[in-house]
Amino acid sequence: QPYTIMPQTQSSSLLKYFPPMGVYETLFKFMDACGVYMGTPGTRPWAQGYPLTTPLPGGPELPGSVQFDSADLKYPPANGIPQLLEAITQYYNHFYDAGISTDNVCVFAGGRPGIFATVAFLPPQIPILIEETEYTPYYDLLQLLDRNYTIIPSNADNQFRPDLDAYQPAIPDDGPVFFIKSNPCNPTGVTWRGDALKQFVELVLGGQHGAMIDEAYEFYNEPGAESAMQYIDDIDDTNIFVVGAATKGLQVPGMRIGWVVAARQHIEIFRNYSSIGMGGVSRPAQLYVAQLLQIQRVQQAREAVRLFFNQQRDLYREEFSSLGLELFTGDGGFYHWARLPGQLNADQLNERLFAHRAAILPGRLCDMRRRGESDESNRFMRFSFGPLLPETRAENIRILKACL
Repeated sequence: QPYTIMPQTQSSSLLKYFPPMGVYETLFKFMDACGVYMGTPGTRPWAQGYPLTTPLPGGPELPGSVQFDSADLKYPPANGIPQLLEAITQYYNHFYDAGISTDNVCVFAGGRPGIFATVAFLPPQIPILIEETEYTPYYDLLQLLDRNYTIIPSNADNQFRPDLDAYQPAIPDDGPVFFIKSNPCNPTGVTWRGDALKQFVELVLGGQHGAMIDEAYEFYNEPGAESAMQYIDDIDDTNIFVVGAATKGLQVPGMRIGWVVAARQHIEIFRNYSSIGMGGVSRPAQLYVAQLLQIQRVQQAREAVRLFFNQQRDLYREEFSSLGLELFTGDGGFYHWARLPGQLNADQLNERLFAHRAAILPGRLCDMRRRGESDESNRFMRFSFGPLLPETRAENIRILKACL
């Protein structure tokens, strides 16, 4: 079994042991090796999935405070405060003509709780389809919830770019399936957009299937932000769950605000879950994010994010190619997905990087089969340029070159 009960100690635990999510496995190893938490000043957080939390060139200011009063010290509504629900609704209606109301939105303490809740309430008999290379917590939640799933090939053989044809053999002729997909993909940056995204939505609707589409990196798309919401006529007539968050595009990961857009009947379930599992989400954090989603401001943020991070992707791409890294990166997100040269694997590279207070995310932690350190997946690394200032690029490349 992937997860087992740990050996008994002097103070025996009655809890079943569960390991940290993949990114945190690397963070904890980094802490043990370096004595500091990755992301603190003087470290190089190439393994972490967060963006700069300072204003971008041409972007809007990030407020340094939020106004609230004694009423905001009370318990929040289970599904989100009216100001934030309205701001999210207006966002999707303005940019994607989504035709939704506040009854189609539920707020969570970050994107991951919304993802977890969606899968937790999926009937266990519904088959799940997920790509071979994906966002690390997907594996953990599928294990924790004891779900069976079918892997769709996503590897070097198909350039980590499976299309709908790759899914077809796994879709049964009778009965629905449930798709789990990050778009843009974390870690590869490969993005379904335009006709490809529209056809995916039509496939889900045509077979009365379900899908969770994780759009955390919605703004980080070379041609511009795009959402599955623009291809859904009436979300109340679907089993589609679109996950968004303030973490990436709005540059405020520490606010821990995410949301799910779905049919009213599903939002009611999430509201009920929140009453048990969350008790709502911090009112001040919700108020802060609501002001970030004002239409004029978010329009400016979308464009600034696109221009700045696309430029960083291109600059690092040029440098990485000169180092002998084989790149498979798409045009979304703020990562580079690369195969290491020679026989070097990602864990070996991290051992060298720790001496420079740097680390990457080993590719094995994005493998939905979790085949381990000796597998070909561990010849890959996810390098995050999200939190990196442009003026650090030369030194980042110097360190990486020395360790390679």
